[in-house]
Amino acid sequence: MKTDKGTISVSLVEETLALARARGLDALPLAEAAGIAAPMLASPKSRVSSAQYGALWASIARALDDEFFGQDSHRMKSGSFIAMTQTALTARNGAQALARAVGFMRLVLDDLGARIETDAERVRLRFVEREGAPAPAMFAYATYFILVYGLLCWLVGRRIPLLEARFRCAAPPAAHEYRLMFCDQMRFDQAESYVDLAPSFLELPVIQTTQSVKPFLRDAPGSFIVKYRNAGSLATRVRKTLRALPMAGWPAADQMAARLHVAEATMRRRLKQEGYTYQSIKDDLRRDIAIGELQGSHRTIADIASAIGFAEPSAFHRAFRKWTGMRPTDYRPARADFTQRAESD
Repeated sequence: MKTDKGTISVSLVEETLALARARGLDALPLAEAAGIAAPMLASPKSRVSSAQYGALWASIARALDDEFFGQDSHRMKSGSFIAMTQTALTARNGAQALARAVGFMRLVLDDLGARIETDAERVRLRFVEREGAPAPAMFAYATYFILVYGLLCWLVGRRIPLLEARFRCAAPPAAHEYRLMFCDQMRFDQAESYVDLAPSFLELPVIQTTQSVKPFLRDAPGSFIVKYRNAGSLATRVRKTLRALPMAGWPAADQMAARLHVAEATMRRRLKQEGYTYQSIKDDLRRDIAIGELQGSHRTIADIASAIGFAEPSAFHRAFRKWTGMRPTDYRPARADFTQRAESD
């Protein structure tokens, strides 16, 4: 049972919906069409799947005919990302692909762009803002970056490590979620905005082809939010180790530290710096696997509870409410049968 693909905070969903509302769209039907019900939006601790967020992203972009969600004075019309992908697909290597992607964004946006600065230590994507334009919010920087970076990672076939990120804007409500997207070395209220990438990708060949582009475009760019998350953190290493083990065999903290070749005290300290505890990572992983099962399988809630380590369904119900503020049945897709009603006790 390995259906966890990562989940996204409802606070990030709300930022997306707020942009739609600001442009006159009725946001709730768009959310519901993506499988995000109103009770999820009302629960601050709620999470959505990457597939749900990707569907919401795509539907708002279509409704606005703007893949940049109205965050620039020039619309990034529907189909732009497909055209950018095709432009970069014939690049020789990572360096040329990045140059083509950034060059394409310069053609379709007026207010926000980027300049590529390269040295032996890093490749800096320095954001350039048009004088007189409104200061970008974090979501605008993130949208730009996700489009370019997600495409680049796919083209060279790996996640490119991020070294640090600096932004002029204030810290957003979902700052923790943005750190998952970018890296731990992320600061707000800075004098300038840039993201530094490890330079090893520059000479990597572009490995994608016209045959692989169709399945890629089906889920992109919404899928990038989870797919290319920060992989360098200790929390991610812990999570990856747990994912490879049956839940019944999840190690105690001292055993996990030994597996990672660090002292237990060091592991605890570094996880605390990243905003986690070992227990919170285990809880988050159980939560994400449970959400994936609830939304993507027909297993009963009792079966799911047992599979993720709960002896009693009632204990799972309590834990799930603690994790998300909602009942497990609230995460079930609407179905024509009466299973949901029967399990709602």
